[in-house]
Amino acid sequence: MVIMDLHLGGDSGVETTRELIRRWPDLRVLVVTMLEDDESVVASVRAGARGYLLKGATPAEVERAVRAVANGEVILGPQVAARAISYLSGARTAGPVPFPELTDREREVLDLVARGYDNTTISRRLVLSPKTVRNHVANMLTKLGVPSRAEALLLARERGLGGV
Repeated sequence: MVIMDLHLGGDSGVETTRELIRRWPDLRVLVVTMLEDDESVVASVRAGARGYLLKGATPAEVERAVRAVANGEVILGPQVAARAISYLSGARTAGPVPFPELTDREREVLDLVARGYDNTTISRRLVLSPKTVRNHVANMLTKLGVPSRAEALLLARERGLGGV
C-alpha cells in the first residue's frame, strides 16, 4: 500500500499513482492531500487511487482510511464524500447535456476554455499533456463548426458553460 500526496515537487502524484498502478495492478493507493477540488479527486480515482483523504483529517479518520484501502475498500474522506454525493445527486436532476456531439473530456476542456484558461492551465488541471489538450481543442472546434477558440468560448458561454 502507498500513501500518496498529489504534490511531489516536480512530479504529479496523479501521474505517479497511474504509473504505480500500471506496474503493480494490485497495489492500493490512498491519496492524502490538501486539494479538495473535483478535478483532483476525479483524476486521482481515474489514475487508480482507492481512497482520497484531506490532510486535515483526524488521526482516527487516517487510520480508518489506511485500514479500508489496505483491505481493498474504496474510501473518501467526509468532505470529499459530501461533495461527491452532492455532485451525483445533482447530476440525476440535470437537464440535457450541452454539446452532445462532444465527448465528456472535450466538454470538460470546452468548459475550461469558456472560463478563460489557456492550454497549459487546462493540462495541469486535468492532468493531461499539453499536446492532448491541443488535440481536444482541435477536435472540439471541428465538431462545433467554429473557426476559432474565441468563437468556441462565446458559444460555450451562451449554453451555460464556463460558470457564467
